[in-house]
Amino acid sequence: MTPPATAGTIGSTHLPLRDVAATEIRRLILDGTLRQGERLIEDRLAEQLGVSRNPVREALRMLEAEGFVDTAARRGCFVARLSAEHAADLFEVRLAVEPLGARLAAREARRSPATCCVHIARMKEILAEAQTNPERHALDRLSELHTELHSLVFEMTGNSYLIAIAIPMVKRGQWLLRQSAPLRTPSAWSQHHGLISAIEAGDSDLAETIARHHVLTVRSDLLNSAPSAG
Repeated sequence: MTPPATAGTIGSTHLPLRDVAATEIRRLILDGTLRQGERLIEDRLAEQLGVSRNPVREALRMLEAEGFVDTAARRGCFVARLSAEHAADLFEVRLAVEPLGARLAAREARRSPATCCVHIARMKEILAEAQTNPERHALDRLSELHTELHSLVFEMTGNSYLIAIAIPMVKRGQWLLRQSAPLRTPSAWSQHHGLISAIEAGDSDLAETIARHHVLTVRSDLLNSAPSAG
């Protein structure tokens, strides 16, 4: 896992500071360092990250758009709360978006196999890492791998509108997954074999069906095993 950013390292990346700050604040939310409902003080975060207030302010706007941060008039920014309603809403969207992403990714794999092979190879690498003694992996690492795998599916589609909608949704889903440990069970990853195979084969109908079944399975497992998230 990537080590936490510090005042001495956060400015060394070539990414815009707002993106680096957003990544670090998101990590602190995902691992529970910043708790649900906690107020986010720009000055304090800026000092912690070793940047000025402007990148932090921009980062908080990005995280608000992703659903990690809530803003209240005259009260400031707070870490969003995960509720049963939020979880249900998220999975309704996932049920609509993820099967579409899988269908379009399979179509692109059929049309441009040489272009898509890099994405598919990386998905296979992620799956291999995740399924090697998953119970011994840090939950943070497993949720990062799960997020990357599903993000790659959407990136394969080449549809900029879908990507803009889906990637924040996937990241928000990572937060839900981080609340319990379903990713430490072999069954949490086994369905991904079929999904990757269907996409690689260019079978749009099968990829869509597997993706829908996967979302339904994850929803059932997560909401049954993580009362705080559902």
